Amino acid sequence: MTGDTDSTLSPARLRRARHAIAAVFCAHGAVTGSFATRIPWIQENAQLSAGTLGLALAFPALGAAFAMPLAGRINHRFGARAALRGLLALWTLALILPSLAPNLPALCLVLLVYGATAGMSDVAMNALGVETENRLGRSIMSSLHGMWSVGALIGSAAGTVAAHAGTDARTHHLIAALALTVVGLFAVRGVLDLRSGADDDAPPHFAPPPKSALLIGAIGFAAVFAEGASLDWSAVYLRDVLDTDAGLAAASTTAFALTMAVARLAGDRVVDRFGPVRTVRAGGVLATGGGVLVVTAAHPAAALAGFALIGLGIAVVVPLAFAAAGRSGPAPAQAIAGVATITYTSGLIAPSAIGAVADATSLVVSFGLVTLLAFGLVVGASVLRPKPAVADSRTAGRDEPASIRP
Repeated sequence: MTGDTDSTLSPARLRRARHAIAAVFCAHGAVTGSFATRIPWIQENAQLSAGTLGLALAFPALGAAFAMPLAGRINHRFGARAALRGLLALWTLALILPSLAPNLPALCLVLLVYGATAGMSDVAMNALGVETENRLGRSIMSSLHGMWSVGALIGSAAGTVAAHAGTDARTHHLIAALALTVVGLFAVRGVLDLRSGADDDAPPHFAPPPKSALLIGAIGFAAVFAEGASLDWSAVYLRDVLDTDAGLAAASTTAFALTMAVARLAGDRVVDRFGPVRTVRAGGVLATGGGVLVVTAAHPAAALAGFALIGLGIAVVVPLAFAAAGRSGPAPAQAIAGVATITYTSGLIAPSAIGAVADATSLVVSFGLVTLLAFGLVVGASVLRPKPAVADSRTAGRDEPASIRP
């Protein structure tokens, strides 16, 4: 590689790159938050039932899963900074599309495009995040994903204000998309400029997940499944299983989201101190304990504590999975795309899988499945251990922080 891959990059340049990629993550999350708050408006505008809306909302994940394998080739062809600049702009501008859809077929089509741009820009920014982490020599991926959560909160707060003011979602999303595009383009100017080598090293135009990404992706799958299940079903669980009122039930989702965001923002220090394997294993213990609290809860307070523990336990898993994928082979973007495809697929199937199991048995059994997957983090955490070939010789054989490489 050429460009900003020189090991003599100054500390000041690396700090600027770290702040720049954090701003990119924040802008990316703000698009998601902006969209989510106006889903009721989009549903009413397209005249959709709850069932048809659920069908349409599967299309972003489908678009992302199909498009993300293309990201490695785009990165190779244009260089990491140029690829991120273009893909992030496509994603922020794609926010305009859903509110324009007049019916179900149109909404499904635009959400497919919306998801494709989300997934490809996600891969590009995570690849640059991993490379920036490697240059800094310390973990930053957890806080980068924490900044994504901050962006989602900012976008959702602005969307809530716009909705309460009665602002047309088409106007809101046009303004938000243009503002976030400007923010994103400005932020990308500061990221590392990584350029690939000869064309004969280029990945295929449509590269499937490499084998090195599959086990790492399985860890991400378990964490995202628990995340999707908890976000979408925690309030329903408290209402239907523990007979709580709507306000207290909604608090479970808030508790889960807040613990995840706080844990991600603070997670890098833990990773640097204990390394990725111990961190994920401890997180798996917390998430498993939280799952046990949920399924055995006789009082809403116990279930609320359980959902909070699940959020705390899984918070740093996906950032560490992306970091491990970026170190797992010669094509970081392709490996990250593979892990991202697996995790997006998990997010796609988790809510419906929980519902299907609940219909056949009960919600308690559904969250028993979540608890088993959380325990899988304890068992499988070792796949995140850096390989000896890429580990620093002074710490080889130990569970090193995710960022160390020669």
